[in-house]
Amino acid sequence: MITLRLSTMMFLQFFIWGGWFVTLGTYLASTLSASGSQMGMAFSTQSWGAIIAPFIVGLIADRFFNAERILGVLHLCGAVLMYMMYQAGDFTTFYPYVLGYMIAYMPTLALVNSVAFGQMTNPSKEFGKIRVWGTVGWIVAGLLISYVFSWDSTSAIADGMLRNTFMLCAIASLALGIFSFTLPATPPKAAGQKTGLRDVLGLDALALLKDKNFFIFFLSSVLICIPLAFYYQNANPFLTEIGVENATGKMTLGQVSEVLFMLALPVFLNKFGIKATLLIGMAAWVIRYALFAFGNADEGLFMLIVGIALHGICYDFFFVSGQIYTDAKAGDRIKSAAQGLITLATYGVGMLIGFAVAGKITDEYTTATSHSWQDIWLFPAGFAAVVLIIFLMLFKSEKVSTNA
Repeated sequence: MITLRLSTMMFLQFFIWGGWFVTLGTYLASTLSASGSQMGMAFSTQSWGAIIAPFIVGLIADRFFNAERILGVLHLCGAVLMYMMYQAGDFTTFYPYVLGYMIAYMPTLALVNSVAFGQMTNPSKEFGKIRVWGTVGWIVAGLLISYVFSWDSTSAIADGMLRNTFMLCAIASLALGIFSFTLPATPPKAAGQKTGLRDVLGLDALALLKDKNFFIFFLSSVLICIPLAFYYQNANPFLTEIGVENATGKMTLGQVSEVLFMLALPVFLNKFGIKATLLIGMAAWVIRYALFAFGNADEGLFMLIVGIALHGICYDFFFVSGQIYTDAKAGDRIKSAAQGLITLATYGVGMLIGFAVAGKITDEYTTATSHSWQDIWLFPAGFAAVVLIIFLMLFKSEKVSTNA
Protein backbone atom coordinates (compact mmCIF):
# COMPACT_ATOMS: atom_id res chain seq x y z
CA MET A 1 0.00 0.00 0.00
CA ILE A 2 2.82 2.42 0.87
CA THR A 3 4.59 1.51 -2.38
CA LEU A 4 1.45 2.38 -4.33
CA ARG A 5 1.12 5.73 -2.57
CA LEU A 6 4.76 6.63 -3.12
CA SER A 7 4.53 5.57 -6.77
CA THR A 8 1.45 7.76 -7.22
CA MET A 9 3.34 10.66 -5.66
CA MET A 10 6.24 10.22 -8.11
CA PHE A 11 3.88 9.81 -11.07
CA LEU A 12 2.08 13.08 -10.34
CA GLN A 13 5.32 14.92 -9.47
CA PHE A 14 6.83 14.35 -12.91
CA PHE A 15 3.52 14.33 -14.80
CA ILE A 16 3.21 17.97 -13.75
CA TRP A 17 6.72 18.89 -14.93
CA GLY A 18 6.48 17.00 -18.21
CA GLY A 19 2.99 18.34 -18.87
CA TRP A 20 4.04 21.96 -19.43
CA PHE A 21 7.82 22.33 -19.50
CA VAL A 22 8.35 20.39 -22.74
CA THR A 23 5.96 22.57 -24.75
CA LEU A 24 6.82 25.83 -22.96
CA GLY A 25 9.09 27.11 -25.74
CA THR A 26 6.48 26.45 -28.40
CA TYR A 27 3.78 28.12 -26.29
CA LEU A 28 5.88 31.21 -25.60
CA ALA A 29 6.82 31.69 -29.25
CA SER A 30 3.43 30.93 -30.80
CA THR A 31 0.94 32.24 -28.25
CA LEU A 32 2.80 34.97 -26.36
CA SER A 33 5.09 36.01 -29.27
CA ALA A 34 8.13 35.82 -26.98
CA SER A 35 11.62 36.49 -28.30
CA GLY A 36 14.49 34.04 -27.85
CA SER A 37 15.85 36.08 -24.95
CA GLN A 38 12.44 36.10 -23.26
CA MET A 39 12.22 32.34 -23.74
CA GLY A 40 15.65 32.07 -22.11
CA MET A 41 14.36 34.13 -19.18
CA ALA A 42 11.35 31.85 -18.77
CA PHE A 43 13.38 28.65 -18.90
CA SER A 44 16.03 30.04 -16.56
CA THR A 45 13.39 30.18 -13.82
CA GLN A 46 14.23 26.48 -13.42
CA SER A 47 17.78 27.52 -12.53
CA TRP A 48 16.63 30.18 -10.08
CA GLY A 49 14.40 27.56 -8.49
CA ALA A 50 17.37 25.16 -8.25
CA ILE A 51 19.49 27.88 -6.62
CA ILE A 52 16.80 28.80 -4.08
CA ALA A 53 15.66 25.21 -3.39
CA PRO A 54 18.50 24.34 -0.96
CA PHE A 55 17.44 27.20 1.30
CA ILE A 56 13.83 25.96 1.45
CA VAL A 57 14.80 22.31 1.95
CA GLY A 58 17.94 22.76 4.04
CA LEU A 59 16.96 25.68 6.24
CA ILE A 60 13.22 24.99 6.60
CA ALA A 61 12.10 21.47 5.63
CA ASP A 62 15.02 19.63 7.21
CA ARG A 63 14.67 21.50 10.50
CA PHE A 64 11.10 22.52 11.27
CA PHE A 65 8.34 20.77 9.29
CA ASN A 66 7.40 17.34 8.02
CA ALA A 67 8.48 16.87 4.41
CA GLU A 68 5.06 15.70 3.23
CA ARG A 69 3.36 18.81 4.66
CA ILE A 70 5.73 21.23 2.93
CA LEU A 71 5.32 19.15 -0.23
CA GLY A 72 1.56 19.61 0.01
CA VAL A 73 1.73 23.36 0.65
CA LEU A 74 4.17 23.96 -2.21
CA HIS A 75 2.04 22.02 -4.70
CA LEU A 76 -1.11 23.84 -3.61
CA CYS A 77 0.71 27.13 -4.17
CA GLY A 78 1.93 25.72 -7.47
CA ALA A 79 -1.65 24.95 -8.55
CA VAL A 80 -2.63 28.59 -8.04
CA LEU A 81 0.44 29.89 -9.89
CA MET A 82 -0.10 27.41 -12.73
CA TYR A 83 -3.68 28.65 -13.10
CA MET A 84 -2.39 32.23 -13.26
CA MET A 85 0.03 31.13 -16.01
CA TYR A 86 -2.98 29.70 -17.85
CA GLN A 87 -4.73 33.06 -17.67
CA ALA A 88 -1.72 35.26 -18.57
CA GLY A 89 -2.15 37.05 -21.90
CA ASP A 90 1.38 38.31 -22.52
CA PHE A 91 4.95 37.52 -21.50
CA THR A 92 5.22 40.42 -19.04
CA THR A 93 2.26 39.04 -17.09
CA PHE A 94 3.37 35.42 -17.52
CA TYR A 95 6.97 35.74 -16.29
CA PRO A 96 6.39 36.52 -12.57
CA TYR A 97 4.05 33.53 -12.29
CA VAL A 98 6.45 31.07 -13.93
CA LEU A 99 9.28 32.38 -11.72
CA GLY A 100 7.15 31.94 -8.61
CA TYR A 101 6.06 28.51 -9.76
CA MET A 102 9.59 27.20 -10.30
CA ILE A 103 10.71 28.56 -6.93
CA ALA A 104 7.85 26.53 -5.43
CA TYR A 105 8.35 23.44 -7.61
CA MET A 106 12.11 22.82 -7.57
CA PRO A 107 12.28 22.15 -3.79
CA THR A 108 9.61 19.46 -4.22
CA LEU A 109 12.08 17.34 -6.23
CA ALA A 110 14.12 16.85 -3.06
CA LEU A 111 11.04 16.57 -0.86
CA VAL A 112 9.49 13.65 -2.78
CA ASN A 113 12.82 11.84 -2.42
CA SER A 114 12.84 12.56 1.31
CA VAL A 115 9.32 11.21 1.71
CA ALA A 116 10.19 8.09 -0.31
CA PHE A 117 13.49 7.39 1.46
CA GLY A 118 11.82 7.93 4.82
CA GLN A 119 9.61 4.87 4.26
CA MET A 120 12.30 2.51 2.98
CA THR A 121 14.43 -0.03 4.79
CA ASN A 122 16.67 -0.75 1.78
CA PRO A 123 16.65 2.34 -0.48
CA SER A 124 19.23 0.96 -2.94
CA LYS A 125 16.80 -1.82 -3.90
CA GLU A 126 13.48 -0.08 -3.33
CA PHE A 127 13.93 3.49 -4.65
CA GLY A 128 14.35 2.64 -8.35
CA LYS A 129 11.00 0.84 -8.43
CA ILE A 130 9.35 3.95 -7.01
CA ARG A 131 11.26 6.59 -9.01
CA VAL A 132 10.57 4.93 -12.37
CA TRP A 133 6.92 5.94 -12.00
CA GLY A 134 8.05 9.55 -12.21
CA THR A 135 9.45 8.87 -15.67
CA VAL A 136 6.20 7.09 -16.57
CA GLY A 137 4.29 10.20 -15.45
CA TRP A 138 6.41 12.43 -17.70
CA ILE A 139 5.81 10.07 -20.65
CA VAL A 140 2.05 9.88 -20.06
CA ALA A 141 1.82 13.68 -19.97
CA GLY A 142 3.50 13.94 -23.38
CA LEU A 143 1.34 11.22 -24.89
CA LEU A 144 -1.84 12.87 -23.60
CA ILE A 145 -0.86 16.25 -25.06
CA SER A 146 -0.01 14.81 -28.48
CA TYR A 147 -2.18 11.76 -29.06
CA VAL A 148 -5.26 12.29 -26.87
CA PHE A 149 -5.83 16.07 -26.83
CA SER A 150 -3.71 17.00 -29.92
CA TRP A 151 -2.84 20.34 -28.33
CA ASP A 152 0.51 20.43 -30.15
CA SER A 153 -0.91 20.03 -33.65
CA THR A 154 -0.33 22.96 -36.03
CA SER A 155 -3.99 24.05 -36.02
CA ALA A 156 -4.34 23.67 -32.24
CA ILE A 157 -1.21 25.74 -31.61
CA ALA A 158 -2.53 28.45 -33.92
CA ASP A 159 -5.74 28.47 -31.85
CA GLY A 160 -3.75 28.80 -28.60
CA MET A 161 -4.69 25.33 -27.35
CA LEU A 162 -1.29 24.79 -25.72
CA ARG A 163 -2.57 27.09 -22.99
CA ASN A 164 -4.58 24.09 -21.77
CA THR A 165 -1.38 22.36 -20.63
CA PHE A 166 -1.22 24.81 -17.74
CA MET A 167 -4.78 24.03 -16.70
CA LEU A 168 -4.05 20.30 -16.91
CA CYS A 169 -0.99 20.71 -14.68
CA ALA A 170 -2.81 23.04 -12.29
CA ILE A 171 -5.36 20.28 -11.71
CA ALA A 172 -2.59 17.68 -11.26
CA SER A 173 -0.74 20.00 -8.87
CA LEU A 174 -3.92 20.53 -6.85
CA ALA A 175 -4.42 16.75 -6.69
CA LEU A 176 -0.84 16.14 -5.55
CA GLY A 177 -1.04 18.98 -3.05
CA ILE A 178 -4.09 17.40 -1.39
CA PHE A 179 -2.72 13.87 -1.75
CA SER A 180 0.55 14.87 -0.06
CA PHE A 181 -1.20 15.37 3.27
CA THR A 182 -2.20 11.69 3.20
CA LEU A 183 1.37 10.46 2.74
CA PRO A 184 3.26 8.81 5.64
CA ALA A 185 4.67 11.26 8.17
CA THR A 186 8.26 12.24 7.38
CA PRO A 187 9.50 14.37 10.29
CA PRO A 188 12.51 16.71 9.89
CA LYS A 189 15.78 14.84 10.37
CA ALA A 190 17.83 17.87 11.34
CA ALA A 191 15.44 19.14 14.01
CA GLY A 192 17.44 20.70 16.83
CA GLN A 193 20.68 20.62 14.87
CA LYS A 194 22.54 23.74 13.83
CA THR A 195 22.52 24.00 10.04
CA GLY A 196 24.35 26.94 8.53
CA LEU A 197 24.54 28.40 5.06
CA ARG A 198 27.76 26.47 4.43
CA ASP A 199 25.98 23.17 5.07
CA VAL A 200 22.97 24.07 2.92
CA LEU A 201 25.04 25.07 -0.12
CA GLY A 202 27.44 22.16 0.22
CA LEU A 203 30.43 24.47 0.51
CA ASP A 204 32.42 21.88 2.48
CA ALA A 205 32.70 20.00 -0.81
CA LEU A 206 34.71 22.84 -2.37
CA ALA A 207 37.79 21.05 -1.05
CA LEU A 208 37.23 18.45 -3.78
CA LEU A 209 38.14 21.06 -6.40
CA LYS A 210 41.78 20.82 -5.26
CA ASP A 211 41.79 17.45 -7.01
CA LYS A 212 42.66 18.28 -10.65
CA ASN A 213 40.57 15.47 -12.08
CA PHE A 214 37.49 16.48 -10.12
CA PHE A 215 38.03 20.13 -11.05
CA ILE A 216 38.08 19.21 -14.78
CA PHE A 217 34.93 17.13 -14.31
CA PHE A 218 33.24 19.95 -12.35
CA LEU A 219 34.10 22.53 -15.02
CA SER A 220 32.96 20.20 -17.81
CA SER A 221 29.66 19.59 -15.98
CA VAL A 222 28.94 23.32 -15.83
CA LEU A 223 29.92 23.89 -19.48
CA ILE A 224 27.94 20.93 -20.87
CA CYS A 225 24.81 22.48 -19.35
CA ILE A 226 24.98 25.15 -22.06
CA PRO A 227 24.21 22.62 -24.84
CA LEU A 228 21.67 20.96 -22.52
CA ALA A 229 19.75 24.25 -22.25
CA PHE A 230 19.36 24.37 -26.03
CA TYR A 231 17.48 21.05 -25.95
CA TYR A 232 15.08 22.08 -23.22
CA GLN A 233 14.38 25.47 -24.74
CA ASN A 234 14.37 24.78 -28.47
CA ALA A 235 13.64 21.11 -29.20
CA ASN A 236 9.85 21.29 -29.11
CA PRO A 237 9.56 24.64 -30.97
CA PHE A 238 12.02 23.31 -33.57
CA LEU A 239 10.15 20.06 -34.20
CA THR A 240 6.80 21.85 -34.30
CA GLU A 241 7.97 24.63 -36.62
CA ILE A 242 9.49 22.28 -39.22
CA GLY A 243 6.28 20.24 -39.34
CA VAL A 244 6.90 17.15 -37.22
CA GLU A 245 3.49 15.80 -36.20
CA ASN A 246 2.85 14.95 -32.52
CA ALA A 247 6.23 16.42 -31.55
CA THR A 248 5.54 16.28 -27.81
CA GLY A 249 4.54 12.62 -27.97
CA LYS A 250 7.63 11.77 -30.04
CA MET A 251 9.84 13.54 -27.49
CA THR A 252 8.73 11.06 -24.81
CA LEU A 253 11.02 8.60 -26.61
CA GLY A 254 13.80 10.44 -24.79
CA GLN A 255 12.39 9.40 -21.41
CA VAL A 256 11.95 5.79 -22.62
CA SER A 257 15.60 5.71 -23.67
CA GLU A 258 16.58 7.23 -20.33
CA VAL A 259 15.11 4.21 -18.54
CA LEU A 260 16.71 1.72 -20.94
CA PHE A 261 20.19 3.27 -20.83
CA MET A 262 20.00 3.50 -17.05
CA LEU A 263 19.95 -0.29 -17.09
CA ALA A 264 22.99 -0.35 -19.39
CA LEU A 265 24.96 2.21 -17.37
CA PRO A 266 26.41 -0.21 -14.78
CA VAL A 267 27.78 -2.40 -17.59
CA PHE A 268 29.57 0.54 -19.20
CA LEU A 269 30.94 1.84 -15.90
CA ASN A 270 32.31 -1.52 -14.89
CA LYS A 271 33.71 -2.44 -18.31
CA PHE A 272 35.02 0.89 -19.65
CA GLY A 273 35.52 3.04 -16.54
CA ILE A 274 34.32 6.50 -15.59
CA LYS A 275 36.31 8.53 -18.17
CA ALA A 276 35.11 6.54 -21.18
CA THR A 277 31.52 6.59 -19.93
CA LEU A 278 31.55 10.36 -19.44
CA LEU A 279 33.12 10.82 -22.89
CA ILE A 280 30.38 8.70 -24.48
CA GLY A 281 27.80 10.93 -22.80
CA MET A 282 29.43 14.11 -24.13
CA ALA A 283 29.87 12.63 -27.62
CA ALA A 284 26.14 11.88 -27.66
CA TRP A 285 25.42 15.60 -27.23
CA VAL A 286 27.57 16.41 -30.27
CA ILE A 287 25.90 13.73 -32.40
CA ARG A 288 22.38 14.67 -31.24
CA TYR A 289 22.71 18.32 -32.25
CA ALA A 290 24.38 17.45 -35.55
CA LEU A 291 21.39 15.21 -36.31
CA PHE A 292 19.01 18.04 -35.41
CA ALA A 293 20.98 20.44 -37.63
CA PHE A 294 20.74 18.25 -40.74
CA GLY A 295 17.48 16.36 -40.15
CA ASN A 296 14.05 17.37 -41.39
CA ALA A 297 10.39 16.36 -41.10
CA ASP A 298 10.42 14.32 -44.32
CA GLU A 299 13.19 11.95 -45.43
CA GLY A 300 15.38 13.18 -42.58
CA LEU A 301 12.81 12.41 -39.86
CA PHE A 302 14.78 9.34 -38.75
CA MET A 303 17.69 11.65 -37.87
CA LEU A 304 15.44 13.65 -35.56
CA ILE A 305 14.05 10.49 -33.95
CA VAL A 306 17.58 9.17 -33.32
CA GLY A 307 18.54 12.55 -31.89
CA ILE A 308 15.62 12.40 -29.45
CA ALA A 309 16.42 8.78 -28.53
CA LEU A 310 20.00 9.77 -27.69
CA HIS A 311 18.64 11.54 -24.60
CA GLY A 312 19.22 8.40 -22.53
CA ILE A 313 22.95 8.38 -23.33
CA CYS A 314 23.24 12.18 -23.06
CA TYR A 315 21.71 12.28 -19.61
CA ASP A 316 22.55 8.92 -18.03
CA PHE A 317 26.12 8.55 -19.26
CA PHE A 318 27.14 12.05 -18.24
CA PHE A 319 24.90 13.37 -15.46
CA VAL A 320 24.05 10.13 -13.65
CA SER A 321 27.62 8.86 -14.09
CA GLY A 322 28.79 12.21 -12.80
CA GLN A 323 26.68 11.83 -9.68
CA ILE A 324 28.18 8.38 -9.13
CA TYR A 325 31.70 9.75 -9.68
CA THR A 326 31.05 12.62 -7.27
CA ASP A 327 29.77 10.18 -4.65
CA ALA A 328 32.89 8.04 -5.01
CA LYS A 329 35.29 10.99 -4.80
CA ALA A 330 33.58 12.69 -1.87
CA GLY A 331 33.85 10.02 0.81
CA ASP A 332 31.33 9.49 3.59
CA ARG A 333 31.78 12.82 5.38
CA ILE A 334 30.78 15.16 2.57
CA LYS A 335 28.71 12.97 0.23
CA SER A 336 25.57 15.08 0.58
CA ALA A 337 27.50 18.33 0.41
CA ALA A 338 29.23 17.22 -2.79
CA GLN A 339 25.96 16.24 -4.48
CA GLY A 340 24.43 19.55 -3.40
CA LEU A 341 27.37 21.46 -4.83
CA ILE A 342 27.33 19.69 -8.20
CA THR A 343 23.54 20.15 -8.49
CA LEU A 344 23.81 23.84 -7.64
CA ALA A 345 26.62 24.27 -10.18
CA THR A 346 24.86 22.44 -13.03
CA TYR A 347 21.09 22.94 -12.73
CA GLY A 348 21.67 26.30 -11.05
CA VAL A 349 24.62 28.23 -12.47
CA GLY A 350 25.31 26.12 -15.58
CA MET A 351 21.73 26.05 -16.83
CA LEU A 352 21.27 29.74 -15.98
CA ILE A 353 24.15 30.59 -18.31
CA GLY A 354 22.95 28.02 -20.83
CA PHE A 355 19.43 29.44 -21.18
CA ALA A 356 20.81 32.97 -21.56
CA VAL A 357 23.16 31.79 -24.34
CA ALA A 358 20.41 29.73 -26.01
CA GLY A 359 18.12 32.74 -26.01
CA LYS A 360 20.70 35.02 -27.63
CA ILE A 361 21.70 32.46 -30.27
CA THR A 362 18.04 31.83 -31.10
CA ASP A 363 17.42 35.56 -31.53
CA GLU A 364 20.53 35.83 -33.70
CA TYR A 365 19.16 33.28 -36.16
CA THR A 366 15.50 34.29 -36.11
CA THR A 367 14.12 35.37 -39.46
CA ALA A 368 10.94 37.29 -40.25
CA THR A 369 8.89 34.11 -40.52
CA SER A 370 10.90 31.30 -38.89
CA HIS A 371 14.40 30.34 -37.66
CA SER A 372 17.66 29.21 -39.22
CA TRP A 373 17.58 26.01 -37.18
CA GLN A 374 20.71 24.51 -38.72
CA ASP A 375 22.79 27.45 -37.46
CA ILE A 376 21.09 27.31 -34.06
CA TRP A 377 21.80 23.58 -33.58
CA LEU A 378 25.37 23.71 -34.90
CA PHE A 379 26.31 26.06 -32.06
CA PRO A 380 25.63 23.59 -29.19
CA ALA A 381 27.08 20.77 -31.31
CA GLY A 382 30.34 22.66 -31.68
CA PHE A 383 30.33 23.82 -28.07
CA ALA A 384 29.81 20.26 -26.79
CA ALA A 385 32.65 19.10 -29.06
CA VAL A 386 35.02 21.66 -27.50
CA VAL A 387 34.04 20.54 -23.98
CA LEU A 388 34.60 16.92 -25.02
CA ILE A 389 38.11 17.69 -26.34
CA ILE A 390 39.05 19.61 -23.19
CA PHE A 391 37.84 16.75 -21.02
CA LEU A 392 39.58 14.13 -23.17
CA MET A 393 42.93 15.93 -22.96
CA LEU A 394 42.91 17.03 -19.31
CA PHE A 395 40.97 14.36 -17.40
CA LYS A 396 43.24 11.48 -16.42
CA SER A 397 41.87 7.94 -16.30
CA GLU A 398 41.39 6.74 -12.76
CA LYS A 399 39.78 3.87 -10.98
CA VAL A 400 37.02 4.77 -8.56
CA SER A 401 34.59 2.58 -6.68
CA THR A 402 31.36 3.36 -8.50
CA ASN A 403 29.27 0.66 -6.79
CA ALA A 404 27.48 0.24 -10.11
